[in-house]
Amino acid sequence: MQKLKHDLLTNKYTEVFYEDEKAMKYNAPHDFHVINVSQNADKKTLHLANIHFQEGPIKECGVNGVCNEDLIAMVICRLEHFQKSPYACRENALAITKLEEALMWLRKRTINRENRNVEGASKI
Repeated sequence: MQKLKHDLLTNKYTEVFYEDEKAMKYNAPHDFHVINVSQNADKKTLHLANIHFQEGPIKECGVNGVCNEDLIAMVICRLEHFQKSPYACRENALAITKLEEALMWLRKRTINRENRNVEGASKI
């Protein structure tokens, strides 16, 4: 496993790890692990979540993991609920807009692949 690094990602409370490139199939990581790295009362590192993404085209491999759109939709849902609470803020509203934009571009990609009759298959 290797640590996920990004300039805007903090590792203050959690760290994310994903499979090594040698283990990757279909050109991208599929398994992510999130751990709690903040100091707990018992000083243990706690495993918080495993995320397993779809491996390979659905028509060839069946549904075997979550898709990018699933996770984006979950974050939108959380932020929309925060927006109905005392935690509403401009930054959440902007994040929702950008996440919806990301869903739009991913949907456009799918529509383009459907129109070319290659959606769900390992054809370009």
